[in-house]
Amino acid sequence: MATATVAVAATAAVYTNTTADPGPANTWNTAWAVPMQQPSIGFEPNWSLDGFADQTVRQVIRVTGGGTAARITLSNQFGPGDLRIADATIGRTEDGARVQPDTLRPLRFGGTSSATIAPGQQVTSDSAELRLAPFESATVTLYLADKTGPATFHAQGYASTYRATGDRVADTGGAAFTETTHSWYYLSDLEMTGGTGGTIVAFGDSITDGFGSDNDANNRYPDALAGRLAAAGTPRTVLNAGIGGNMIRSDSPWFGESGLHRFDRDVLAKRGVRTVVVFGGLNDIGFSEVDLPTYKPNPQVTVEQLIEGHRDLIARAHRAGLTVVGATLLPMKGAEYYNDTSAAKIRALNAWIRTSGEYDAVADFHAAVVDPADPEKLNPAFDSGDHKHPNAAGYAAMAAAFDLKTL
Repeated sequence: MATATVAVAATAAVYTNTTADPGPANTWNTAWAVPMQQPSIGFEPNWSLDGFADQTVRQVIRVTGGGTAARITLSNQFGPGDLRIADATIGRTEDGARVQPDTLRPLRFGGTSSATIAPGQQVTSDSAELRLAPFESATVTLYLADKTGPATFHAQGYASTYRATGDRVADTGGAAFTETTHSWYYLSDLEMTGGTGGTIVAFGDSITDGFGSDNDANNRYPDALAGRLAAAGTPRTVLNAGIGGNMIRSDSPWFGESGLHRFDRDVLAKRGVRTVVVFGGLNDIGFSEVDLPTYKPNPQVTVEQLIEGHRDLIARAHRAGLTVVGATLLPMKGAEYYNDTSAAKIRALNAWIRTSGEYDAVADFHAAVVDPADPEKLNPAFDSGDHKHPNAAGYAAMAAAFDLKTL
């Protein structure tokens, strides 16, 4: 069967795709997205380094903005060679690896069932009729017939991804999918038609990504924010652009390209975005205080350098017409990279975020989760156990820190 081959600039602020039908003008909005990372060992076992061969990968994603038709974007951003997608389907999730049978749809790429994606590139599928309401889940299934080599992925999905041997894209049952991880592979975006737009992107590190939340429970802070907006009668799509371990200024083989390097791809390129929440700097500060292989690179970063980084992101967002909300860093007394130096930097950066007036609005996460008895410490009721990442209750408290009118 014919294969669609694409060559799309992976670092441009606005992506185009010659093989995907564009749909009616101005109707596509990003309903779900996740940043891509280079293959790595990660935080728990995953399949990124080995890749796939004659295997089917089934991924479940929950949208916070619905619609009447869907298309996906697949990324080979960090692939060592051409990536061939042999076949793909999408449907509404039943539960686990099962798909609601009457909703399963084939995905096409320029009218064909397969696509080849060059290294550093991406492809967007054609439109498929699929109705999803906000907070419903879609199941995307990819058959990877050829050996892929190491796989572009997102390490910390906090959602179950399933794998089966052979071609199982047409299966609506889950029996063949006997292997699982909690990462996402190749799948970077799901766009829907008929949504409301006005999307919010939560941009940050592991605390945005959801470390300390519960697998398959969708209780990260961006999830809680989307739920709060819907409950208030002002529903908005909220995209999670967090990467565990991510830094504002430094690229990392484990923890992704720096915030400065990935901002255009992970925020500005998403359709329908109107607001971005910038929450970052804790790892730039903390990594420099620990000499462990995991926390490399770990250069000393000054508060002034972090402010420069925040200003760069603010300026880029404003040029794109976005509202930019700054979020204060959380307390972390008791964490492995807490000391007097890191604590002083956190206080100074938070003071600038709160008082400089350079952000359009501020979400004071620090105040929302701090221990009332100790301003350097995470409230024990909100501590996931490592003294720097909140639990689900802490993420709900962070979502409650927003003045919704500023969004």
